[in-house]
This record gives sequence, structure tokens and C-alpha cells, in this order.
Amino acid sequence: MILVTGGTGLVGSHLLYALLKADKKVRAIRRSSSDIAAVKRIFKLYGDTAEVLFEKIEWVVADLSEIPALTDAFDGVTKVYHCAAFVNFNPAKYSLLKKINIEGTANIVNLCLAFNIDKLCYVSSVATLGSKPNSELVDESVAWNPDEKNSVYAISKYGAEMEVWRGTQEGLDAVIVNPGIILGTSPNQDGSGIAVSLGSSGIPFYPSGSMGVVDVRDVVRAMIALMDSDITNQNYILISKNISYKDLLTQLALLFGKKPPKRKLSKTFMLFLNGLDWFSSKLFRTKRRIVKDTVRSMFTKSHYNSGKIRTELNFEFTPVAETLHRIATIEQESKSHS
Repeated sequence: MILVTGGTGLVGSHLLYALLKADKKVRAIRRSSSDIAAVKRIFKLYGDTAEVLFEKIEWVVADLSEIPALTDAFDGVTKVYHCAAFVNFNPAKYSLLKKINIEGTANIVNLCLAFNIDKLCYVSSVATLGSKPNSELVDESVAWNPDEKNSVYAISKYGAEMEVWRGTQEGLDAVIVNPGIILGTSPNQDGSGIAVSLGSSGIPFYPSGSMGVVDVRDVVRAMIALMDSDITNQNYILISKNISYKDLLTQLALLFGKKPPKRKLSKTFMLFLNGLDWFSSKLFRTKRRIVKDTVRSMFTKSHYNSGKIRTELNFEFTPVAETLHRIATIEQESKSHS
């Protein structure tokens, strides 16, 4: 039995399909408020067997902080894919980020140890890696730097990684994947869905930063390949291509028949909006939409080297153009049927 946490998320939903397609017995953890019908829609993207495969999922309602429910979910499990996470860059959400990402991962690791799980795969982020000057490529050897301006999300994911490495010191076999921005169709329109929405809208502005991107299907393939291998206690960057936000938004705009962005955003202006957003949140109790860490990432040029997994597993990534074309086609077909 394979256990998947975060089964209703971007990575988890595509992972569930891949595992079931390979005729694996799968149990998935979800929260009581999760929309599992959205997962079925993801399955349908892959073909006519969606209904049959979806019905094979053994759902367990549990929260990462609910030890009794989690314990029941581990019964008979041999492998665990830990995809569940809370993604937020608002410093005011740090307590929740810590509770879900760090303490939740600690609970998963402890149960893996208690149940003698064969292997754990943890979905982390390139946000837990350090940086290099002058846009030099960052690989797995570039360690986390606590003195950098790390976002609260990055801090929580790094803390979660430390829980996984702590587990390996206590006898757990584990692998960690560090994807960049994951491109794919999400059940909940989160993650890369935001970038797709901006690109498809024909937004005329672009920030000057850049980031590594990867297809969600490649993330899933890499995770399964690592779990099926003899590799343990290693982490792997998953990046198909390093791309500027301008190029990403331009490709999306053209795929959706919109005008590409032509005007460079001003960082000073975005920080001004960040200040107004903060003031509004305090005065009117509105939800923060533009936090400083998000602005910083928009204007940071980050480049990553995924040579380790390419070499060790002879892994080939899907070209970004192919990924974006698939996403755009799905989005347009969905709108035409709605």
C-alpha cells in the first residue's frame, strides 16, 4: 500500500493518477473540506479510464496534526509520498506555515519510523536552497543561508526538510525533490494556475526576475523513479528550464491569442503597492495580496542546475513550450465547454 498526503493538490492529484495507472494500491489523505471531485477532473485529462482509476483511491480524512487519524492511515503502508503543504508568503501566516509544513512533516516522519516504512519521498522546493551571485547556477550543494532574506514559506519548507533528514539519521530511507515553479493543471487553480491566469489575460506588464520551472508530470515521474530506485537520503533539483517571467508570460499570452507584455514593472512601484496593501489589511481587515517576499521574488533572477537527476537517472524533462501548449489547450477547451 502506498500513502499519498496532499492528494487533492497539484502534485498529489497527478501523482495519484500515475500510481493507479501503474496498478498500485493507493491510499490518500485529505482534509474534510477538500474537493475530491476536482481530483477526478484531473484524472479525466489523461483519458477514458479516469472514472475506474479514481474509484480505486482509498481516501482517509485526516489533518497533518491529527495523530490518531494519521496513525490509522499508515496501517499496511510500505511507501509514503508526502506532498501536502501550505503555500503562503505572508509573514502573518508563519504560525500556520510552521504547524502544517514543519510540525506536520515531523508527524509524518515519526509515523514512517514507527511503522518501519520502506521509503519516504518529500516534495520540498528550490526555496530551501541557497543562492549564488551573478545568476550562477544553483545546484544541490548550495546550502541554505539563514542570513539571506528568506521568505516565511522558505523557512517552513527548510524546517520540514530538517525533519526528513532527522528521520534519516534515525533509520528512515528518504528522498527529497526540490522543484521550482510547477507548471500544470491544478484541481484548485493554485500554484502555476496564477501564472497561467496572468499570461492568458494578456497582462501588459512583466517583472524583471526569472525562475526555474518544471512540468508537474515530470515532478511525478521523477518522484516515482526515485522511489523505485535504490537511491536513498539524497535530494534532487527538478527544473526543466530557467526562464524569465517576461518570456513565460509572453509564451502564455501568444498561446491564448493575447498581446505579450511590453512594459517592465517597477520594483519601487510594486513596493509602494505592497505598502498600500499592508495599510488596507490593517485598516479594513482585507486579505494581503502583495507581500514583500512576493515582490522580491518577482525581481530576483534565480537559476538552477538539475544535472544531478539528469545524470543519475538519465532523466529527460519535458520542454517548457510543450508543457505550456498542453496547459493552454486544456484551459481553452475547459472554457469552451463551460
